[in-house]
Amino acid sequence: MIVNRRIGSSKPDEHDELEQHITDRLNAPLDWPGDGGLTISHVARVAAAASCDTAYSQAANGHLIDLFAALPLPGTAEGESFWQRIGDAGGDAALNIDPVNMGGPFFDRIRDGNEGGIASRVLTFLEELSPSRREAVAEVIGSVLDHGTLGVSGRYGGELWLRDAEMTAWHVALAGRRAFETPPDRARFFDAWRRA
Repeated sequence: MIVNRRIGSSKPDEHDELEQHITDRLNAPLDWPGDGGLTISHVARVAAAASCDTAYSQAANGHLIDLFAALPLPGTAEGESFWQRIGDAGGDAALNIDPVNMGGPFFDRIRDGNEGGIASRVLTFLEELSPSRREAVAEVIGSVLDHGTLGVSGRYGGELWLRDAEMTAWHVALAGRRAFETPPDRARFFDAWRRA
């Protein structure tokens, strides 16, 4: 179930959708267990805060990994040929995503909290591609996509892969800017829009 989480409420006693969902699914009142400790309402607020802070970049990074997993693996015969063809099609821009330059350490760092490493490389790669090189890269990527699994292949599949990688990397980058945002920045944002 997708739950719409509001940022605060104008009425202090008004329950938001996440709190309502938890109480309905767990059949527990929001003030349970009522001994002054952690309550269902507290759990709902912690869950909302955690998802707001981490869900976008973690889910997007997971999706970037899924996109790369749809491509031939480096170190295999198919992978060697594929990555060589990506290099030929993408020129110098392809160095940003070449397995030699973006190998295991970049993917491992996602687990260690470096959320933007792969995303910034993907964005740089795509930014540096000329339109003709982008088309050539789409052809190469589409040629290896499994039509039976994904339902698309060829240049169209490659274009979808590139668009998806671009938007997913952008989501990681955009979510990453929150690390530099302070509570006064947030307050200033809401105040400016309230007065607009």
